[in-house]
Amino acid sequence: MVAEVVRSSEANGGEREFYAPRPEVVQGAYVKDWDALAKRAGEDPVGFWEERARELEWYAPWTQVLDDSNKPFYKWFSGAKVNIVHNCLDRYMNSYRKNMLALIWEGENGDTRTFSYRDPGREVRRFANVLKSMGVRKATASRSTWGGCRSR
Repeated sequence: MVAEVVRSSEANGGEREFYAPRPEVVQGAYVKDWDALAKRAGEDPVGFWEERARELEWYAPWTQVLDDSNKPFYKWFSGAKVNIVHNCLDRYMNSYRKNMLALIWEGENGDTRTFSYRDPGREVRRFANVLKSMGVRKATASRSTWGGCRSR
C-alpha cells in the first residue's frame, strides 16, 4: 500500500513522491494489499462483487449476481433487497461502534457538527416525537419543508 503525491511541479519536470503508510495503519486497514485486491477483482469480477456483497446485510438475497442477458443494460444482484442506510449506520447503532465517529457535517458558513453511529437514530426519533405531538400518525398525510435545501 503506497500513497502517491503528485506535485503541481510534476508537469514541469518535477518528480513524483511516494509515501508508504506506517505499519500500524496498514495492519488496521480493511484493504491491506491493494494490488492483490485489484488482481482478484480483475480475475473474477462477479465472484469478487459477490464476496463484497456478502459483507452487507440484505432484506432479501439475490437470485443472480450479474444478469447480462440484455447488454449493455446489466443488472446486479437481481431480486435482492437492501437498505444502504441500514448498512452504513443503523446496523452499528447498538454495536461496539455506536459511539464512534460516523459523520462530520459542515455547513456553508463553516459550522461543523459530528455524529456518532447512534446519533442519527436519536435525531430521527426526536423528530418523530415532534410529529407525534402534532397529531401525525401512521398513514397521516403530511409534508415537511427543509429550509436551505434546493429542490430539483
